[in-house]
Amino acid sequence: MLPQSSLLLVASLLAALPANADGIYTKKSPVLQLNQKTYGSLIANSNYTSIVEFYAPWCGHCQNLKPAYEKAAQNLNGLAKVAAVNCDDDENKPFCGQMGVQGFPTIKIVTPSKKPGKPRVEDYQGARTAKAIIDAVVDRIPNHVKRATDKDLDKWLGQNEERPKAILFTEKGTTTPLIRALAIDFLGAIDVAQVRNKETASVEKFDVSEFPALVVVSGGDSEPKVYEGELKKQPITEFLKQFASPNPDATGQAASTAAKPKKSKPSKPAKAAPKVPVVPEDEEENADAEATPEVKPAQVPVIPSIPTLATPESLESACLSSKSTTCVLALLPATSEPDAALPSAATDALTSLAEIAHKHAQRGTHLFPIYGVPGANSVSESLRSSLGLGTSDVLEIIAVNARRGWYRRYGQAEDFGLAAVEGWVDAIRLGEGAKEKLPEGIVAEPEAEKPKEEEPNKEEEPNKEEPEHDEL
Repeated sequence: MLPQSSLLLVASLLAALPANADGIYTKKSPVLQLNQKTYGSLIANSNYTSIVEFYAPWCGHCQNLKPAYEKAAQNLNGLAKVAAVNCDDDENKPFCGQMGVQGFPTIKIVTPSKKPGKPRVEDYQGARTAKAIIDAVVDRIPNHVKRATDKDLDKWLGQNEERPKAILFTEKGTTTPLIRALAIDFLGAIDVAQVRNKETASVEKFDVSEFPALVVVSGGDSEPKVYEGELKKQPITEFLKQFASPNPDATGQAASTAAKPKKSKPSKPAKAAPKVPVVPEDEEENADAEATPEVKPAQVPVIPSIPTLATPESLESACLSSKSTTCVLALLPATSEPDAALPSAATDALTSLAEIAHKHAQRGTHLFPIYGVPGANSVSESLRSSLGLGTSDVLEIIAVNARRGWYRRYGQAEDFGLAAVEGWVDAIRLGEGAKEKLPEGIVAEPEAEKPKEEEPNKEEEPNKEEPEHDEL
């Protein structure tokens, strides 16, 4: 939190701005428009993840962001909330100051927490593109979907028997944003679970023959009902309404018409009024920023970068010995000069991998190690050549398990965003997807040990097969 003196300073600077009641977004915009009161009711107290832009109509970067932000709002409709606050409106200026707004546009992601009305708020620092915004928001959608198996499905069905149960039978190991959003819509009204197709007993119990399939069990002696419509949110919601009403907060972006702040009368601009600096998209400092007293920004958690394996010995020891389990390796492209910046795709990939590793570390869940391998050395060149990965001027991500003798290549070279890379990592954790056999000579054989004298009357233990998902 900012100190009280800083909050008062920011609020006073905002109050000195000329008012402009006409915001960037129109009434027909998919972006939800807020003021302090509606922020509390529609965002802070919501079960949904939200992204909120604090802007000023005279801000050029805010105007440039509008097309991408509205596109993100359209794509996230029904999944999360995309909102904006006009800090040039008189009634919003104190609120923008309280939220620590120091420049325009300021974008914050608001995620529900266990304490009602006290969500987690973090600064969005990603690219100002629709895709980057969508990826960041989707990654933070809460997951209230139970992952059920043959062992625990009946127990789950027996809990809260008076409450309908919706079960999604799917071939996917990950939980999609759509089913997560539906679980939020009906949170406390319909319990939602996901069952994979390999859970044969559960599949046979509900006579499921095609995937995905949505089945609702409404309790009592009534027969389970199977959804047969389009796999889209609106028709699925209408189907589920037969069994329970969605939460009032399930209105999504449709609430925008009720959330319009009242227009205030424009006032005359004060002479030489200081302006809040525009947040630039490049490294240039805004000329007016020098006249503005420095206010420290809110602290954002620093995500540590992934470790690097720069020598043959370190790579062999970590990932390519006969005892090594699964590793993920980012084979970096070779740059023309040692200190040259990496291409944007490589930077995106490293950022995504670092966020994934950090997320699992924060949750305390076990994840296989992730390493970077510099491009301008023999280690990377040898791996690329052995696996037939092509030239060294492009980034490659591979998963390798030397103990089992397989590797898998990341196949979406055009998309290194967090959602895509995390989906690939999750598939490896769940044992999904085709794997290739490691060529001979890649895995380092252990050094021969001197034979030990046989102990009399000692039976040799049979080899125990390692579980396929030892990473989990």
